[in-house]
Amino acid sequence: MEDHVYIFDTTLRDGEQSPGASLTSDEKLEIARQLVWLGVDIMEAGFPASSPDDFEAVWRIARTVKGVVVCGLARAVPEDIDRAWEAIREAENPRIHTFMSTSDIHLVHQFRKSRDEALETIDAMVRRAKGYCMDVEFSPMDATRTDPRFVFKALEVAIRAGATTVNVADTVGYAMPGEFAGLIRGVFDHVPNISDAVVSVHCHNDLGLATANSLAAIKAGARQVECTINGIGERAGNASLEEVVMALHTRKDQYGVSTGINTAQIYKTSRMVSSFTGIPVQPNKAVVGSNAFAHESGIHQDGVLKEASTYEIMDARSIGLAKSVLVMGKHSGRHALRVRLEELGYKLGPEDLNRAFVRFKEIADKKKEVLDRDLEAIVADETRPAQEFFHLKLVQVSCGNGLVPTATVELVKPDGTEARTVALGTGPVDAAYKAIDMIANIPSKLMEYTVQAVTGGIDALGEVTIRIQEDGKTYVGHGADMDIIVASVKAYLTALNKVMANRPALADASSIPGPAKPAEHQRTSKSSRVPNLGPTPPVGSAFSQQS
Repeated sequence: MEDHVYIFDTTLRDGEQSPGASLTSDEKLEIARQLVWLGVDIMEAGFPASSPDDFEAVWRIARTVKGVVVCGLARAVPEDIDRAWEAIREAENPRIHTFMSTSDIHLVHQFRKSRDEALETIDAMVRRAKGYCMDVEFSPMDATRTDPRFVFKALEVAIRAGATTVNVADTVGYAMPGEFAGLIRGVFDHVPNISDAVVSVHCHNDLGLATANSLAAIKAGARQVECTINGIGERAGNASLEEVVMALHTRKDQYGVSTGINTAQIYKTSRMVSSFTGIPVQPNKAVVGSNAFAHESGIHQDGVLKEASTYEIMDARSIGLAKSVLVMGKHSGRHALRVRLEELGYKLGPEDLNRAFVRFKEIADKKKEVLDRDLEAIVADETRPAQEFFHLKLVQVSCGNGLVPTATVELVKPDGTEARTVALGTGPVDAAYKAIDMIANIPSKLMEYTVQAVTGGIDALGEVTIRIQEDGKTYVGHGADMDIIVASVKAYLTALNKVMANRPALADASSIPGPAKPAEHQRTSKSSRVPNLGPTPPVGSAFSQQS
């Protein structure tokens, strides 16, 4: 029987720490449900002590998802460990993950602790966590820049105190694969009680070696890998779940291990995380990039048409991409749309399918063929979990050479009434956003605006992603439409609806265990002016406006 490698997904914790990434509690719960379908063994749902929002998200996930270990991160301090337990205590399989720096660089300059003091802290805090639950993980932070002998001692102390998993962290992506494998072998050779714990690794990608280091560690005996969807995370990111899993799956001859991952869910999970975080997947990204199974060279095309394995080491269907193409156009019916979406990994309920079908028909009337990426954009745009407070009823713009850009916008407001207004701007998007601001009256600041074509051609569907800041928090909005102005308005309204959804969650925390309800956020008396976007950018371009 093959050895099992446990997949520890930290997309909801380390992944959300990617610069610019921000997820609502609803979005985290949606991703958590998808991670269960994907088949991860452990999900690190968040860092409960970091904020009330993060606590709420971890608490909701712990109470909702089943069949997976739900983990909360905690620094090696009593308050963090207590808070982590409060968040995960209702989980079917709870785990507390605590960490302490072990490198002299961190101990001397950041924590002002001696090695002996660090060992005392590790012992006390692992014991404290063990008093709450049987499943405890300990990580020596910055282990790859630590004296190996001290790493071994820290792990020995943690296991003796009750840790059931010890996680060797390449926190700053410093290690080389051969060097990292040597450290893991040293753990097995020099930690006397190592047989009482699972050896895990957590690799960062600062030198582009996170996946390589994780695979080298598995060769050396590690049996848990911490990773994220699309490799997102602090700085250059983490080891990419899809890369690690598909390497183990494709090269069983090299590794001889298995995972519990349902690889057919990989692509769908990748697109969900990309859509919710607003972080696009680069086209040449391994496994899930749009070019990963694309062939332009005539020689390659000829070979693949005759036998796919000539230039494809993985079957596209193995990650959830359908190899055959069902041409979708204006004559296609609801049944054909449902079948094609299911082939792409999307199983929609009746209500979501109806909304997607209406959008599909609108686009199909304007395009000769609706491609798979168009369908994915429709699903992302029409099945978003955020509650809709402001609903777009009408947007119309007038602009051109010698004309002052003017936008008319009509919205359905949260109380069900309709409001229409007209605004001028330096460009059509600027004018439309000013009109929305006049109706919504939410003092937000636009931090970034990006637009790109979903597919090629002049009839391409355009996707707009924006980031706004309100009361110190960042919200991501996403919209897709053949009309870039409409896509831009949808993206802005999505972000504003997230702002609205966040307010009652903060105002009413009575059903959530923990400290007293936080005070309502202070509102500025004057609405922040939306940055000047100028004329509408061409589809396929991308730019950002910084405040």
